[in-house]
Amino acid sequence: MATLYFLTHPEVIIDPAVPIAEWGLSDVGRRRMERFIGDARCQGLTAVYSSAERKATDGAAIASTVLGIPHVIDAELGENDRSSTGYLAPPEFWQVVELFFQHPDESIRGWEPARAAQDRIVRAVKRLVANEQSTGDILVVSHGGVGRLLAASLQGVEIGQEDRPAHPGGGCWLEIDRRTLAIRRTWQAIPD
Repeated sequence: MATLYFLTHPEVIIDPAVPIAEWGLSDVGRRRMERFIGDARCQGLTAVYSSAERKATDGAAIASTVLGIPHVIDAELGENDRSSTGYLAPPEFWQVVELFFQHPDESIRGWEPARAAQDRIVRAVKRLVANEQSTGDILVVSHGGVGRLLAASLQGVEIGQEDRPAHPGGGCWLEIDRRTLAIRRTWQAIPD
């Protein structure tokens, strides 16, 4: 009964002068990622996938290096496209995020609509599961926004009604049955 772990990247170095897709993991984020990979549940991992964004590739590289497993980058696992606004400081960012989830078929301030991002992330996860040759557990290192959208689809609920990641800094995972894509355990957080 193989598992797919969908993990949101942990804490990043936020730098408004750097494009968001190029933000890397912070020291705290790296330590939390190492803690996750050191857990017994990860010993059955046979492959790791990530989006092309640096924060996700940083996390996936830790898993790949520590466990000696292949790392595949798939741009379709990326966060919703927010390039139209670039960095938005809180609280404005969180206000726009709420609108994004409340109006899933609309482009909020030029962002990729939630429904389009959901279709993309669900399609990418189904494709990688179907194409992965190993029979063991798989780790996907991705992002909080698309993680919520994936959860909504797998839970069969409307966007915005899904379970949410439990930690404000990221580093949360869903435990999903690899064969059926049913959620076995909802969001868990890597301990601080």
